[in-house]
Parts: sequence; structure tokens; C-alpha cells
Amino acid sequence: WIMSLRTILSYIKKETKSLCVLNACSLNSATTWGHRYNFNLNQFSKRCYNTTRETQFKQLLVNSYGEPEEVVSLNVMTLPDIIKGTEVFARVLAAPVNPADINTIQGTYAYKPQFPFVPGNEGVLEVLEVGENVKELKKGDRIIPKLNALGTFRSALVAEEKDFIKIPSDIDPILASTIAVNPCTAYRMIKDYVPLQDGDVIIQNLANSAVGQAVIQIAADKGIKTINIVRPRPDLDKLKDFLESLGATLVIPLPDMRKNKDLLNELPKPRLGFNGVSGKDAAELIRMIEVGGTVVTYGGMARQPLFVPVGELIFRDIIFRGYWMTRWNLQHKDDPERITMLDYLFDLVRRGKFVPPPHELVPIEDFKTALRLAMPAKGMTNRKQILVFN
Repeated sequence: WIMSLRTILSYIKKETKSLCVLNACSLNSATTWGHRYNFNLNQFSKRCYNTTRETQFKQLLVNSYGEPEEVVSLNVMTLPDIIKGTEVFARVLAAPVNPADINTIQGTYAYKPQFPFVPGNEGVLEVLEVGENVKELKKGDRIIPKLNALGTFRSALVAEEKDFIKIPSDIDPILASTIAVNPCTAYRMIKDYVPLQDGDVIIQNLANSAVGQAVIQIAADKGIKTINIVRPRPDLDKLKDFLESLGATLVIPLPDMRKNKDLLNELPKPRLGFNGVSGKDAAELIRMIEVGGTVVTYGGMARQPLFVPVGELIFRDIIFRGYWMTRWNLQHKDDPERITMLDYLFDLVRRGKFVPPPHELVPIEDFKTALRLAMPAKGMTNRKQILVFN
């Protein structure tokens, strides 16, 4: 060990691999030397890890707007050798494909990132390494993005500590990967527009969607009844059984709404309605809302404008609002209410009262299948497509 510090560092640079396998005994025997020359062995070991760990990972990349199967490609990216400052290096465990991701790739979404970009608004990650100024996160922590558009369709990423929220490690990673968009949308719509009490009623279309399923489960936990409108389909009875198992009060195909007038009249008039379809089909939902009630629109799966009969505004004073989870996140980026919301949802999971939507795990190499099945026109599978990584 009788060498100059400059010689030692030169040797480290040339022989990193062999030095990184120094055993504990060797490092302990070097401790005195390290203190003498003000050389931090923790930094030394971190540099060894940084220069020998894998630095190439897979990502999906979009270079132009268009149909996902045509414009999305699988690429290899290289991450920095050294993680510094407040940076966090994390691997992506799972990332669901949502309709908003498809719309972003198509160029029809409100948020339009610059090219090239990595799609993906949500997911769950595991921290692998942190910079020297990171305060709250450590290796092994589970995290989710604080804001949308972080680009989760890749096997690993480097971002700032402030871009993440730490989540409990006891939550199933697949469920955790789907918690930030659809369940949070359902929670906010139930909480923010109309003060509801035990026994009140919500009516919603698109009830079989991930948002619809979350609405059913959260409402049931709060003692709120739900009328759930779905599209006709061959497996309707199976779908009804499934939604009722989540806590749905009524599940009715859209064409049968008027036929079930007596059944609907047994419940109080809904004070709140959630519209994820729009188009003319939303008229049945609006017609059911009580005078002075509120309809919240969060989607437009019909790809048509929302048609509102003028009488609903003049004679029944129905209130129409819009909800966008991305806007709420931006406005409440560091609001404690966000943690309160997540804590409630995780507690619901622990109590066995919330389950993720039916899903399929898709390796990133098969991304075209996931993107195709996640498109609204193909969405009759009722299964959330979730990208997973080695």
C-alpha cells in the first residue's frame, strides 16, 4: 500500500474489475490507508459498482405521431456510469398501457411531448442506486412517478429524487403499477364534486373499464351504491357477475336502461354521474341524474362530442364538469392530500377490498401486442395490458 494516491487511482482506473472484487478483509485492511489519504471507501465501492454494473437497457421510442404498431420501436439505451447528486437510478418492474398512452402516441392527447420520446405515464419501479445528495430514497425502495409522462415503457431510467413518490413495499408490484392513474381518478371524482353519504347513488357508463372498476370498489367501501352501464356483449352475464363481485349495485346494458325503469326506481336518484364514453350514448346517463345533480366527464371513448339536451340545462339545472388526472397532479404535486389519497387506496388493498383490473403481463419484446390490445377499438378483452421487464 506504499504508493502515492495518484498511482493508486490510476491503478483503479485500469483494473476496476479486479479491484471491485476485493473481499471484506482486504477493504478492512485498507481502512487505515483510506483515512490517512482522506480517501472515502464508500465512494470507492460505489464507483466500482457504477463502472461494472449493466448500463444498457431496453426502451420503447416514438419518433413521430401515428398508429402505435407503426411508430413505436424497441431500442437499446445507455445510462450514465455514475449516478450523482440527487439522481435516482431505478429499474421498472411493471408499466400498464392506458388509453392516454395510446392517444399520446397518436398525437391526439392534450400533452404532446417532443420527439423522440419514451411513452408511459405510470408504473412501479425499484431503486437500484442513488446519488450522494439523495435524502429520502435508498436502494430497494419501491417508487412510482410523481407526475405523468416520465416515460415508463423502458426497463430502467435515471431521474431526480423529486420525480418520485415512495410507496409501501408490501403492496403487490402489479397492483402498485396501476394505482396512480385509474384508482386515483375514481377517488378524486367521488370525493371532489358532490358530498356523498352512505346510501347515496352514483351512475356511470364505461363501468367495465379500470376507472369504472375502481369507482365500484371505492364507492362500496364508503357505502355508496352504483348503477353501472355497460355495452352489450356475448359474455354479458360473466361481466355482470364480475362487477357485482366488486360491489356493483346494478349492472345494466345500455339498450336495457328504459326496460329496467322499475328496478332503477327502487334506488334514490343519482346525485353524481361519471361519463367516460360521451357521444349520444351519454344521454341515458344524463337522463338519470337528479335535478341539480352533477355529471363529471373524464373520457371520450366514443370519439364523439358530448351531446347535452338543452332541457337538462334549463329545466333540470344539471351541472357538467370535466376531470383530468394529469391536471390534478400538476396542481397538487407536493400536496399532502396526494399521500392521503394513496394511503387510503393502499389501506383498501390491505383490507382485501380493492383488486387490480383483470390483466395480462406482456414482455417488452412483445410490445406491439400490448399496444394493439390496449387500443379502444380492441378493448373488448377487458384485460389491462401491463409491460414487464426482466
